[in-house]
Amino acid sequence: MDDDMDLHQLRHMLELAEDEMDDEDEFQRHRIAVLGAIIFSGAEESRRECLAHRKARRTYLIRGDLLPNPHVNTPWQALYLARNDRAFITTMGVDVPAFDHLLAAGFATIWDTTPIPRDDIPTTAVPRTHRRSLDSAGALGLVLHWLNSTMREVSLMQIFALIPTTVSRYLNFSLAILLGTLKHIPEGIIQWPAGEDFQELNYLVTARHPLLTGAFGTLDGLNLPVQTSNDQEIENATYNGWLHNHFVSSVIAFAADG
Repeated sequence: MDDDMDLHQLRHMLELAEDEMDDEDEFQRHRIAVLGAIIFSGAEESRRECLAHRKARRTYLIRGDLLPNPHVNTPWQALYLARNDRAFITTMGVDVPAFDHLLAAGFATIWDTTPIPRDDIPTTAVPRTHRRSLDSAGALGLVLHWLNSTMREVSLMQIFALIPTTVSRYLNFSLAILLGTLKHIPEGIIQWPAGEDFQELNYLVTARHPLLTGAFGTLDGLNLPVQTSNDQEIENATYNGWLHNHFVSSVIAFAADG
């Protein structure tokens, strides 16, 4: 009888010990879950604070700040579809026929058949023009806007509805295409006279200045004054406030026959 009692007590003690162990395991699991929730909550709060801090200090535009679709209803689209010579000259320095001539002379073909250089894309990749934010006309308009004025890139972002990285990448690519196009357009080639043309011009020079043998014309320099804004904020934004006067330095070549 005593042995049965001792065995019963022993079982009871073992069951209590197991219950205590189960309670301890449950407590540990609960504790770990609470700690995990605290850590996650702290990390999320830290992320929100970091984003808020970055947003307060951000000086560039993101997609949410721009028009949603670069292909539809942008200021550039309105300008291009209107096809007004005066507007084209004011913003890009060329009229509509000259713009179309640059496109047809090779710019559009190169834009449509060449992948935009990127570190993660091989140069032999097939260009995905349907995924680009601008077509060939938009790319030419972008680079001509940039070349024709001291416009800040943030203005280009608003006109063409492009984020900063896209503006920079498209500008670099379009500049190279435009240079290659101009090199193959007769009107864009700079060349000096040779052969009989050179001799004829040289005779005109030596007839007036006998010692100037081997010359065919005259070079002169000209500094053209540039108008600047009287608004101090605009001056500082375009760095024009650093200079006392503003000029475009030009070199003009005159042939001997005028």
